[in-house]
Formats: sequence, C-alpha cells, structure tokens
Amino acid sequence: MHIAILEDDPVQRELLTLLVQQGRHTCKGFETAAMFQAGVQAETFDLALIDWMLPDGNGGEVLQWLRKTVGWQLPCIVITAREEEPVTVAALEAGADDYIVKPAKPLELLARITAASRRARPGQLPVLRAGEYEIDITRQRLAMAGQPMELTQKEFDLAVCLFQNMGKLLSRDFLLDKVWGVSTEVDARTVDTHVSRLRRKLKLDGTHGWKMVSVYGFGYRFERVDG
Repeated sequence: MHIAILEDDPVQRELLTLLVQQGRHTCKGFETAAMFQAGVQAETFDLALIDWMLPDGNGGEVLQWLRKTVGWQLPCIVITAREEEPVTVAALEAGADDYIVKPAKPLELLARITAASRRARPGQLPVLRAGEYEIDITRQRLAMAGQPMELTQKEFDLAVCLFQNMGKLLSRDFLLDKVWGVSTEVDARTVDTHVSRLRRKLKLDGTHGWKMVSVYGFGYRFERVDG
C-alpha cells in the first residue's frame, strides 16, 4: 500500500516511515495539515496515518476536511501521544477508522494498517507500489512511471510474485511453484527466460530504483537500489 503520513515531529515521522517500510509499504510524509491536504489531492494513497496535534490545526479538522473532500474510501488511523477518552471519541467521531497511542508498537501498527485497509476494501486485491512501479492485481495491470507496460500473463504473474517478496532470496523452484504451479512440466530455464524478459521490459537494472540480482546456482533477489 501507499500510505500518507501526517506528522509534524521529524523524528516521529521518520520512525513511522521506517515502520511502514518494514511492512513492505511505500509512504510519503507531510509535516503540516496544509501540505497533507495538497498531497492527497495530487497523489493517490491507500491509507493515511494522522497525528492529532499539528502546528496548523488538529487531526479532527483534517479528518473532517478529508471526509468532505476525498470521501470515506481512504482508511485513516489517528496516532497521538494523548490517550484521554475524549480525544479518542473526538477522533472516531471526526472520521478516523482507528486510533493508536504513541509510541506506536511496530507489529501492532502494521496489523492495524492491514485491518483498516481490509475493512475499507473487503474482498479487493491490493495495489502494489514500489517507487515508480505500480501493480493493480485486480485489473491485471502494471505501470512504470505512470505508463502501462505490455506483459504476457506469466510475466505479470512473475512480477506480482517478485513485488510481494521484495528483498527476499527466491529460488527457481519457488518461482516455478508460485507462477507455473507444482505440476508444471517446464524447467528452471523457463524461469531464467522470463526473468530476463521482465528485467529488460521493466528496466530492473537499478535505473528506476529497483534491480533484479542473480544469485548463482540458486535463483534471484528483487531489491531496492539506495541512493
């Protein structure tokens, strides 16, 4: 998922960013309500994490604006250091889907993100995002830098498998099982051929922030290129 983080404290914002990324999500941080409002109108997000106390307002005002402007399809979780019951009630009445008291516990935060998204989109498969790449599993579409890519069904299935396992060492047997099925008659060379084609089509050489790394005698790792 692609998550908007509204948090004015740079340390807390960086911490939330790290936690979100550990859950294999992408995100963008905003330090004021005004910046957040401009951001969600210019870019599509799957969920928002909103601090309650802000330099130019509060989370309740942001939530009310969000529900009137964007609607109810965007799940929102309020994160704040205040745990008084009136604040919790105010957040939920303003339109929050959930509420977390700082400091956010990593596993709890990721679980609540998943739960809020699931409630908002029951039965809907996710849109996977990583930098300039976006995969809409439901519509069977993959875009790079906003441009739809032409892929065969197996290339698309392989791309989904890779984006769902970013940073992991994947054997050829694992990819054969996930993409072609356990009863397939094809061999490991088929995996190599499709990986080569996908690497070329999607430019997975590091130029767009991601690369496909061959691991001799084993398989592949799909990883981010920092810097």
